[in-house]
Amino acid sequence: MTSTAADLARRKARDEHGVGSRANAIPFNKQDFEQLRSECLKTGELFCDPTFPATWDSLGYNQLGRYSSKTIGVEWKRPSELCSDPRFIVDGAKRTDICQGALGDCWLLAAIASLTLDPQILSRVVPPAQSFTSQYAGIFHFQLWQYGEWVDVVVDDRLPTRDGKLLFVHSAEGREFWSPLLEKAYAKVNSSYEALTGGSSIEGFEDFTGGIAESYVLKEAPPSLFNIMWKALKLGSLLGCSIDISSSYETEAITGQKLVKGHAYSITAAERVLHRGSPVELLRIRNPWGQVEWTGAWSDESEKWDGVQPEEKKKLDHCAEDGEFWMSYTDFLCQFSLLDICNLTPDTLTSNQGGRWNCSEFEGVWRVGSTAGGCRNYPATFCSNPQFFIRLEDVDDDPDEGEDGCTALIGLMQKDARRERRFGRDLNTIGFAIYQVPDEFKGRSNIHLGPDVLLRMEAVARSKNFINLREVCDRFKLQPGEYVIVPSTFEPHRKGSFVLRAFTEKEARSRPMEEDVDVSINEPDVGQNDVDPHFKHLFVQISGNDSQISAFELQQILDKVIAQRSDMKTDGFTLQTCRSIISLMDMDGSTTLGLVEFHTLWTKIQGYMEVFKGHDSDGSGSMSSHEMRAALAEAGFQVNSEVIQEIVGRFSDTSYAIDFDSFIGCLIRLELLYKMFRTLDLKNQGRIELNLQQWLRLSIN
Repeated sequence: MTSTAADLARRKARDEHGVGSRANAIPFNKQDFEQLRSECLKTGELFCDPTFPATWDSLGYNQLGRYSSKTIGVEWKRPSELCSDPRFIVDGAKRTDICQGALGDCWLLAAIASLTLDPQILSRVVPPAQSFTSQYAGIFHFQLWQYGEWVDVVVDDRLPTRDGKLLFVHSAEGREFWSPLLEKAYAKVNSSYEALTGGSSIEGFEDFTGGIAESYVLKEAPPSLFNIMWKALKLGSLLGCSIDISSSYETEAITGQKLVKGHAYSITAAERVLHRGSPVELLRIRNPWGQVEWTGAWSDESEKWDGVQPEEKKKLDHCAEDGEFWMSYTDFLCQFSLLDICNLTPDTLTSNQGGRWNCSEFEGVWRVGSTAGGCRNYPATFCSNPQFFIRLEDVDDDPDEGEDGCTALIGLMQKDARRERRFGRDLNTIGFAIYQVPDEFKGRSNIHLGPDVLLRMEAVARSKNFINLREVCDRFKLQPGEYVIVPSTFEPHRKGSFVLRAFTEKEARSRPMEEDVDVSINEPDVGQNDVDPHFKHLFVQISGNDSQISAFELQQILDKVIAQRSDMKTDGFTLQTCRSIISLMDMDGSTTLGLVEFHTLWTKIQGYMEVFKGHDSDGSGSMSSHEMRAALAEAGFQVNSEVIQEIVGRFSDTSYAIDFDSFIGCLIRLELLYKMFRTLDLKNQGRIELNLQQWLRLSIN
């Protein structure tokens, strides 16, 4: 219950105050940089971070754990203990500021190096005006994107060293410390340095920009790739490329035409030019070293430029002496191996570029027993997965290869993958399917498509693979229309949290595809004269001299009646359930049930009994938790996935089955909560306000 309240508070803060946006980052671990620095300056003490201490636990848990040979002799030292004049940044951030140490996080360092190519983005990740002189207190901060939210991460400047040298990333300059401090911040949000071992640079790209990344193996390039690159650059995306190496010996080996293997290049322009009257597709590529340039066709001194009009040559600035060079697109496909595109959100860009991606972002949970339905191979549970609606209305302005349609980038990212490593938890195998919304449901997102609808349709698109990566991202060309995206793990019953993102070239409407929470109950209309004599006789026998049934008596009655039913499993009604029943049915405040109240209850229970039997599909006497949504709907309770998750967590057993007494307890509790809410919602606004005393009285009830 406490975690649910915390989640609701977080969402409220995000919706009402933009908490977690780029402009209002969340203090990670509730640590406020300005407040902490001010306190340290006041006391004259250097900051020591209690949430990421200078101990072996921050280093790692296995290869860098307490008893590992790799951590012997490690000391945590501040920059002032390593050199006489430490600086945060010297003469601007450069690629040479980032030298790898004894940690396999080259993927992260490649992403950090790419940041240095874009000062605007770098200044957001690495806030300026930090130093070892002005207001120095041993504390620094950085901003990172983490699963849909921007967080502001503080670190102290105690860094792991051995023999007086930094153990991990360091600057070639020697007295510059922004890059090792950024690496420490990234290690902190992922729980340890060791958690950073192994990965893809696009993960770092996304965490530094909040963008969505896609990769292309160039030997399998789609026909429209040049157009995709041209549009991406127009939209402000970051593009990087590299040449594969077959062994570590080839790292940064230089080819005969002066290309560097295993080295990250950036792509800065894509243009079409006329060469002796024929169109040629060109790419402008930058080597971060600022030297060692391509010497083949379309390089600075290439004779190819003689066939281009002077004004066009001047516009392309084809002889820049800064490590940039031009190359034909066909040569690019032959010479390079991999292309990464990081497509940025509108708030990442501040320039007045004409184009922008439109983006939508949603959080979701796969909860065992309720929303962890697995892929389409598991029809009994597949439709339990979360569903998301997207409406595409306008086709792209510039169709790829003449193909009209709406471009959509769909990315599914599972949360906290690196933090979970120390507990031995592997990544889930994830993917998604896209279905066209049937005609009878068009224009509606307040529904959840069930098996009767979803299982009779074929997916119009799906992720290329179900794979155990942090993120699965694919590009689609869809016709205008309404679609439902179903993200899932490959197998059912795999728990996890995720973020689903959709980037579209044109405006698109999207939202979770969920029912509106509502209740429609058919109340039995029972009066004194409606109770038959036989029932009255039974009631007198049960209720005793006071003609009232208490919670204790109700528990005995219900247990006795259900025990005689072989078609229904039960481990007995709890006293709390019986008290809830009396709270619901008690009209005179006596905390007991009279004749009419008990008769009304019995009529209600008989109706619920028929609903339960109808959804016990295998006749086992209990109901699968995945059948609960439909059963509740038949009983008059329309709930969404979030409510279903809470219900299953509260009322199912260890095998995620729901027996009859739990089913009744759930329905009674829902009806009680609904009636309390409606009673207090005096203006019928769909919201209530309570003070602490009122909240406690209702919660204890």
